[in-house]
Parts: sequence; C-alpha cells; structure tokens
Amino acid sequence: MSKIKIAIVGVGNCASSLIQGIHYYKDKNPEDAIGLMHWKIGDWDPTDIEVVAAFDIDERKVGKTIDEAIFAKPNCTTVFCEDIPKTDVKVSMGCILDGVADHMSNYKEDNTFKIANEEPCDIVKVLKESGAEILLSYLPVGSEEAARFYAQCALDAEIAYINCMPVFIVSDREWEAKFRAKGIPIVGDDIKAQIGATITHRTLANLFKERGVKLERTYQINTGGNTDFLNMLNRERLDSKKESKTEAVQSVLAERMDDDDIHIGPSDYVPWQKDNKICFLRMEGKSFGDVPMNIELRLSVEDSPNSAGCVIDAIRCCKLAIERGIGGQLTSISSYVMKHPPIQFTDDEAAANVNAFIEGKLER
Repeated sequence: MSKIKIAIVGVGNCASSLIQGIHYYKDKNPEDAIGLMHWKIGDWDPTDIEVVAAFDIDERKVGKTIDEAIFAKPNCTTVFCEDIPKTDVKVSMGCILDGVADHMSNYKEDNTFKIANEEPCDIVKVLKESGAEILLSYLPVGSEEAARFYAQCALDAEIAYINCMPVFIVSDREWEAKFRAKGIPIVGDDIKAQIGATITHRTLANLFKERGVKLERTYQINTGGNTDFLNMLNRERLDSKKESKTEAVQSVLAERMDDDDIHIGPSDYVPWQKDNKICFLRMEGKSFGDVPMNIELRLSVEDSPNSAGCVIDAIRCCKLAIERGIGGQLTSISSYVMKHPPIQFTDDEAAANVNAFIEGKLER
C-alpha cells in the first residue's frame, strides 16, 4: 500500500516527535500500541506516513537529511526512538519572514535558532517535485506572515494543509473558501495535546457545567524550556495564541466569563525544563447553596510527543478527505485535535464526530 506523503515546515521538537513516532510504532500491534487515539484510520496505521520534504531556517538543519535534522539543536525533546532509518530527503531552506523573533538572538546557541546563510528555496517547486500530498505547518507562535505564506504555497502546489500553529487560516472564511474552491482539505488551527493544559482545562470546565457548579474565576499558567516558550517571551507575538487557548475553554462554558475572570496563556521560559511543559491550573466556583469551592492542579507533560499523538490522526483524516474528494475545512478532526477549529464542539461530541467521519457517516 502507498504511503501518505507529507511535507513539514519547521523541523523542531514537534516534527522530531512525529517522525520518531512513525518509526516507533512499526514493531507494534493494536494491542500493545500505547499512546494512540486510533490505530487505524481508513486503511492507514501510524507507520503509513512518509516525510518527502521539509523546510527550516536553522543552519544546523538545513542541508541535513531528516533523520539527522530531527536530533539537531535546538531540539530538546525526549528521544524515544533512536533508530530512525537513513533517508535521502534533505531539509530545504525555508522563507524566514516573521518566523524568528528578534529577542531569540540574545540567548545561547543551544537554546535558540541560528539562521542559515542561504537563499530560500522555491517552496512550491519543492512541494510539487516531492510528491507531497499534505503540508504540515509547525511554525513558531506569532509567525503571522509566514503562516499565510505557507498556506498560499499549499494552495499553489494544490496540496492539503494542516495548520498546527495559532494563526487563523482554517477558521478564516476567506482562506477556507480558497481551499474549498480548489477541492483541497484543510485542518486547523493550533494543535491540542492528547492530555495537555487545554484539554484538561476544557474537561474540568465542562464538568463544572454538567454538575451545576458556577465557574467564577480561572487561570492557566504554563512554563517550559523549548524554543516555543523562548519565542513566546515576546508578548507581542501572543495575541492569536492567547485567543486560541482562551476560546477553547470559553466555548464549553454555559455562559462566557468576563475577560477579567479568565486568564489563559504562556507564562515563562525555564531553560532547564527543556521540552517538559508544566501547567498550573486554578478554578474557583460556587456549588450547592452558593458555597465556594476551588480546584488547583499541576500537570507535567513532555510537550512535543503530546501533540504528535494528535497530529498523526489529523494526517490520516486529511488523507481520507483527499481520497473522498472533500475540500475545505474538515470540521470533525479539527474540533477533535485543534484549539481553534472552525466549529467548537464538546470533546465528547468531537470524538463521536471523528469516528463518524472515519466510518464515512459524516461528510467532513
């Protein structure tokens, strides 16, 4: 059976975890494959994905084969699959645009980006020649211009687009109309983790609602030590990220909270945490008789493998849409694995919709 051919923008920790996972599950079967939400989607299991093109701007990755690049600095995620087969596919020089925040140059080389002294490749040409069916965007938060540039590249190359970062492409009507007109499926925006801060916060907020507890105040504060958290020290790059994370929680509440009573967003960069993300979550409410109650929670996860478990389903659902000739937003998988999908559903509804889409009972 043929592979699902993908291209990746940003060969960072998330790409590393995804590619490691593709090879990690080769020796597994459905019974012992820990960490997957679906073993089969259509005809494809997790190993039926092949990276045929990749783009980055770091000199330690550009020109290297993918099997080398995913372990190059500043990547710092857990290595759970060292045995990555050698590949001929090399990382091409991407377009920087607004993808690198100025403050990143003030930090140690092992922790930040080192921009390659090379001219960008012709992205669309590389995509077409590679045979890629799907372009996967792992651009840094705040890369508004770059996100739209690569979305246009996917359009021009006439391939599907999965937007894992918080710039609103898939949930934007104008962009969605462009992809729908060409019959190209898109999934987005802003990838969730399997069990991360957002899904945990949403689940607890829904629990409050279902059990009749009035949520009055809440915060979610996160720390981490990867380039994502270093990049987000520039608060000017965080508008869409904050909106994405906040709306993911607001959407499951019985009524919207006042902006002063809900704070969700990245907090700080702690280098020694590396790819470990720590979430501090507090929820205050009133239960029976207006009696106060609160929950405090500390969640610690390895950030990038956590997202890869969702992306691996998004890729395969996107391939299903390609096979079925579906263009535009894929609302079921987007609501299941993305923080800012075109349509928000509760997590139970989203899971049911994805299964219905996989079975062919739901169009998109």
